[in-house]
Amino acid sequence: MIPVARVEEPTSFQDKVRQPGLDAIAELVGEQPSRRRPGPQRKVVAASREDIPAGKFPDFWCGALPDLREAYRNRCAYLALYIHRATGAASVDHFVPKAKNWQLVYEWSNYRLCSALINANKSDREIALDPFGIESGLFALELTDLQVVPGPAARGATGEVVTRTIVDLGLNQRECCKARAVYVDEYRLGPPIGIELARLERHAPFVAGELRRQGQLVRGDI
Repeated sequence: MIPVARVEEPTSFQDKVRQPGLDAIAELVGEQPSRRRPGPQRKVVAASREDIPAGKFPDFWCGALPDLREAYRNRCAYLALYIHRATGAASVDHFVPKAKNWQLVYEWSNYRLCSALINANKSDREIALDPFGIESGLFALELTDLQVVPGPAARGATGEVVTRTIVDLGLNQRECCKARAVYVDEYRLGPPIGIELARLERHAPFVAGELRRQGQLVRGDI
């Protein structure tokens, strides 16, 4: 995981995601929505918004996926890898899980573009480290088997938090390590068979940064 610069909410988000979501929440607790919609009102599932089961929120957040992919260059916020099939389709992760805070279910600020593989592993866990707020150097790569390990900035208790984050997100699942290995191999091959450093930095910035930090760049790259 590396720091990710937050992108502002798109202008279409209010009408596409937030307002339909808030209207759905109103219906789920027996209130009238702010706007009429076709079809019958949703079944009441809870007496209060805090008691709505996570699985009952309609998935309007999926409407934000194209904007998230464009805003974050189709890179998983946690893996810092371009989302290919090897690491699962792109998905919307709720950084604060839906079960923990209904007010953030339909909020752009709570969404992280995420590989479906990582999202499934994260599930409803609360992750201590947010890619939108971490410092550089907390995570590193072991270049023999391409596993994520605590980095040079992960000292003392912070190292324990980093290790727990690696486990909770499943950053060292076999598919993730294989995806990193492919990037390393292709970079070392170089064009025309492999890839150049610029492409590596676009698709796998964490891998590129670790190769640079550990003095493993080739062909005179800096």
